[in-house]
Amino acid sequence: MGIQPWALRPEFRVVPDHMPAHLTPEPVATPIEDAVATDVTAMDWRTLEAAVAHCTRCALADGRTQTVFGVGAHEADWMIVGEGPGAEEDRRGEPFVGRAGHLLDNMLSAIGLRREAVYIANVVKCRPPGNRDPKPDEVAACADYLDRQIALVRPRLILALGRFAAQSLLNTDTPVGQLRGQVHRYADAVPLIVTYHPAYLLRSPEQKARAWDDLRLARAQLEVVA
Repeated sequence: MGIQPWALRPEFRVVPDHMPAHLTPEPVATPIEDAVATDVTAMDWRTLEAAVAHCTRCALADGRTQTVFGVGAHEADWMIVGEGPGAEEDRRGEPFVGRAGHLLDNMLSAIGLRREAVYIANVVKCRPPGNRDPKPDEVAACADYLDRQIALVRPRLILALGRFAAQSLLNTDTPVGQLRGQVHRYADAVPLIVTYHPAYLLRSPEQKARAWDDLRLARAQLEVVA
């Protein structure tokens, strides 16, 4: 079967190259153009995701397959913040999809939550090479993106997973072990609980009991602010 070429129907006339000014349609800005022209603190979800997808603020942009923006409910009581994408997340463009993601799903299920009911994001949106720790300038490059995600989600509680998430959100260099077990405040407002990253728990299963204590603390705190 051959493919028939497209042809103009007789009743259609060709639009001239130069239309009168009063008939020329106004250009419509694309999400990418909006992202370039708009301050991050004023971005909506669509523009923010476009800005992240085309970000070249740091060297991580050079080695990524794609950015890993975030996933879940855009308005959620719980926001989960991790550190950075791994190899599988880089391939699929979604945070926490490997073994650590499976463990996170189990952790959420243990306190009656589903992945779809929370919002999950990372401190950095691109995979660090070789799954190394993010560098300070890479964390700083993504900081306002994460801040805007939090502002859009408006969570009632933030669960920070691991050292980089906790230290970045709380602007501290205190170790995770000293930050967990208490209620902090993000931007002096949103309750924030620190616990171990699921990848760390896979390497150190003896710490799972402490992580369970942190989850119970988070659930209890959410009941307090209900």
